[in-house]
This record gives sequence, structure tokens and C-alpha cells, in this order.
Amino acid sequence: MEVDRVAVIGAGPCGLGISKYLFAEQKFKNVTIFEQRDRPGGVWNYTGDEGINNAALPRPKPSQEPQQAVNGTFASPVYDALETNIPNSMMRFIDLPFPAGTSLFPTHEVVKNYLHQYAEELTPYVRLQSLILSVVLSQKYPKPEWTVTWRDLKSEKVLVERFDAVVVANGHHNDPYIPEIPGIAEWSQKYPGSIIHSSSYRRPEAFSGKKVIVVGHSASGIDIASQIGHVSKRPLLISERIATTLSPKQAAVAESLPEISFLSAEDGRVVFANGQEEKEVDHIVFCTGYHFSIPFLSGLQPSIVTDGVRPHHLYQHVFYSKEPSLALIGFPQRIVPFPISQAQGAWVARVFSGRVALPSELEMERWIAEWTASRGEGRGFNTLAFPLDADYINHLHGLSSDAARKEGLENGGQGKRSPFWGEKERWTRARFPLIKEASRAIGTRRADVKTLEQLGFDFEKDSAQDVGARL
Repeated sequence: MEVDRVAVIGAGPCGLGISKYLFAEQKFKNVTIFEQRDRPGGVWNYTGDEGINNAALPRPKPSQEPQQAVNGTFASPVYDALETNIPNSMMRFIDLPFPAGTSLFPTHEVVKNYLHQYAEELTPYVRLQSLILSVVLSQKYPKPEWTVTWRDLKSEKVLVERFDAVVVANGHHNDPYIPEIPGIAEWSQKYPGSIIHSSSYRRPEAFSGKKVIVVGHSASGIDIASQIGHVSKRPLLISERIATTLSPKQAAVAESLPEISFLSAEDGRVVFANGQEEKEVDHIVFCTGYHFSIPFLSGLQPSIVTDGVRPHHLYQHVFYSKEPSLALIGFPQRIVPFPISQAQGAWVARVFSGRVALPSELEMERWIAEWTASRGEGRGFNTLAFPLDADYINHLHGLSSDAARKEGLENGGQGKRSPFWGEKERWTRARFPLIKEASRAIGTRRADVKTLEQLGFDFEKDSAQDVGARL
């Protein structure tokens, strides 16, 4: 692949991660990083109450329009008390540890500062306040060329530039998903502000003494429900497609219910799939995730985005099989984003620099078909929960390690090192839920916890016991 000019869209964790690998190849004449915010770091740039759009109408399909700033602000979904649910030893980039003394689960402020530090050497190449309007494959033969159109938000000028390759790393927390429930539009109109998406949640105080339904019970849903449950009227109602089994601690303050089937604005009834009804509900918080959405690629055919559930035509979850000079970084779900983005970025950079070859389009499509057959057409296609994420990181490490050596590059000409998860990383990853629960159990004292061992998780001890048990 002959690439001299690369556009990276997004200066959040994924865009920063791959950009370091692109520069490490010492090959490209031009690497330009576009970021719509006024700082690198993506959604980790906390915006508080600024930029929130409280018009929580149904959003059952991905948007076809670029994300719009509200009063000049691209709102971040980061809420006041957000801390990571991933230990910092695993969340970090491999080439920059978190500062000494960082809590095991850092606050959003710590992560933001960490990303700003990581971005410092990339500053000359980042075009801030640049909103991407379209990315079009304007030429395919004899050499692919992509036309990128963006708006400079400082001058409001629309600008155009051409690149040989494009990396999409704009994340997937921009286009909230709110299901189309019968009666939801009427309810939202009659009771304005009573329905929000988790992207607009900031703090629990507004829910004090209120009757609240939290819809969804994945990572953000669990955390937000825990916060609201401390102050809301009890029981807090937790709604999912299939009623979930609550932990004893959760069951003390919450009740699990199936999905909402109908909202009756006329008499204030919320009807659930099992026929149960609730009245006098003050708030409904949708922790239902986000669409897979890339509006600026809406003209691409065949399309990567269809119904917003998962991407299409992506080889190994990265390369657009129809024209692999387009790559997507960081879009699989249920993963550890920072190391995944670096593992993908190392591979992409080596491919774009010509040190690693991709298979034919036919072979790429065959891989996609086989993955679809094993994982299904739905959300499972794009879900790489452990141990799939660990296997994926190490598979990409192998692909990067096969690159042709080049004099002058790091690691004896092999290039910037790609992440690899050994036994300790896999052991830690398998215990994420238990580690986080142990952290929550000690309340505010968790801020003082710096190591896994302080919470009773000891890899060396467990490994020694496993060896002893086998003898």
C-alpha cells in the first residue's frame, strides 16, 4: 500500500494511540489529526452542565448529521463522580504509566490530565475545533485518494484536503440510543426533563426523594443506578430486556423489572413487559448505550453503518475490506480501549507504511463471513468481552511482529512495540467485575487504594497456589 498522507479523525484516546504509531514508522510525509473539541482527550474532557441537550426524544436509528455543539460546547458524557471501572495498570498506554500514587480506579480528571500529557508531542499535528463534514473516496485508481471536508469552528470556513489514507478514531459516545417505546414522545412532551439519556447525567442530587427508573444495567447503568439509589425513593426500578439478578447490596435498594412496553402520558403509567405497572414516576434514565454512527461516511458504498448496531465490511474489526486505505480504531465493545487502540494502531501503521501486507479483498470478506457465522449479525458481532479481547490484542501483536524490519526503527527495526497480554494481564482482566465490586464495597476509602493487593487480589499468590494444587 502506497501511503504518504494520513488523516486521523479524532484526538481522543484511540486517535492519540494510533498517531504515535504512525509517526514511529518514520514514513509518512503528512499526518494530520482532526479534533472537533478545543483540546485533545475526546470525551474525557469533562464539560459539566455545558452543552447538554435535554430534548430526550426517541433515537432508534443512527444520526446522518455530524454531532453539533450546543452553545459552542460538544458535551461530554462524563459525569461528576465518574471513575474508571478498569484498573489503571491495565487501562494505560504501554508507553506511559499513570503518575505514581494514582488511585487504582482513577477519576475522570486524572484520566483527562493523563491524555493531555500523552498528547503533548502530537500538538503540532492536531487541528483543534475542526468538525468533519464528509470523507469521500474521490479516487480509487491508480491510487486511492480520500477527500476530507471539514468546518473550522473558529473561522466557520469550510475547508477541503486530500489524503491517501484515513483513520477513523472518533469513538462511539456521540450518538445516544433511546429506544422507540410506544408513548415516549408524548410522555417527554408532557413531562419535560423527566427522560434523559446517561450522556446527560451529571450528579444524583436532582433525583433525591424521586421515583426513578434506570433503563439498562451495563457498566454505566450499574454505576449511575448505584449513585441514584442512594438518594432516590426506594425501591429504585432497574429495567432491562430481561430482568437482571441483582446483588444483595443492589437488591436492598432496587427492584429489577423487564423492559418498558408502554408509557401512558395521559395518566402517568409506565407499563412493563410482564404487565406490571408503575405510577407517579418522576424520572426515567436511559443507560442504553450509543449507536455505531459515523455520519461523515454516510456516502460510502457499500456502507459501514446501517442500523447502528454494529459495523459492516471491517476486516479484523479494523480495515474497510472494499478499500483498506480506510481503517477504524477502537470500535469493538466490552474491551479495554487504550491497549486495544494501540494494538490496532500498531498494525494499521505497519500496513500503511508497507511493512505488512493485507490479504485480498476476497480473503478479507471470507474472514468477515466466518466471524459473522460464529458471532451473529447483531451486537455480538462487535462484542469482544474477555477472553476475546485478550486473544484479539495478542493476535494483533502477532500481526505487527511479522512486519518487515526497517533500519532506524525502534526495537531493532521491528518498530514501536505493540501491546501483549501475558498471564498476569489475563488474570487481572478476568477479575475486573470482582475488583470493581471490592472497590465499591469500601466506599470513599477506595480513593486511597493504589494496588490490586490492597483489595485482596494477588496474582503471585494465586499463581503459587495453582502450581501447588497441580503438584
